[in-house]
Amino acid sequence: MALIHDSIPDSEICKKATQLVTEVSPTSLCNHCIRTFLFGDLLGIRDGLKCDRELLYLGAIMHDLGLTERFDAEQRFEVNGADAARAFVLEHGLSDEKAEIVWDAIALHTSIGIAIRKQPEIALVHLGATADLLGMRISDITPETVEQILDVYPRLGFNQQITQLMVSQVKRKPQTATFTWLAEVGRCCIHGFVSPNWNDMLNSSPFAE
Repeated sequence: MALIHDSIPDSEICKKATQLVTEVSPTSLCNHCIRTFLFGDLLGIRDGLKCDRELLYLGAIMHDLGLTERFDAEQRFEVNGADAARAFVLEHGLSDEKAEIVWDAIALHTSIGIAIRKQPEIALVHLGATADLLGMRISDITPETVEQILDVYPRLGFNQQITQLMVSQVKRKPQTATFTWLAEVGRCCIHGFVSPNWNDMLNSSPFAE
């Protein structure tokens, strides 16, 4: 188990980012963010990707800040979280260039088919998050390793917790759900929820054809 702890970057900025996430997030969400890093890191090794592990960790540990009460704002949760994380890393001395990678990693972490075409740190936050949430590519990590990670950072009812957090977002800001994962959450979990579909958007255009 020590090997799992030891694999997490221990720079001062990473420690402070972990402290922030721990303060504002339920434990199940915090554990998800750490598992996102661990799974993403392992998939990067498997795929032969070279990345800045500190940037990967910062993107992973803070990728769901937008689902927390402190960092909830008017935009969709990915953008709110990305904005908060960028402000945090700039405040703690990261360069503008590195801060933009953190921003992209968080803003694009739900963007299947897009994030994987970006820099390794961005791609691996996405791969780690989808591995933990949806099981995508989890078979590329040995079952023994997955079990060890879950022993140290258990799920603690994560599926239900993340669904509740997203439902809360949709109820407060339904306009941010259009054409996103949150629209699917709304349709599945909120009775009577309606989000504009393709025809709605097209028919609202001012053009006749």
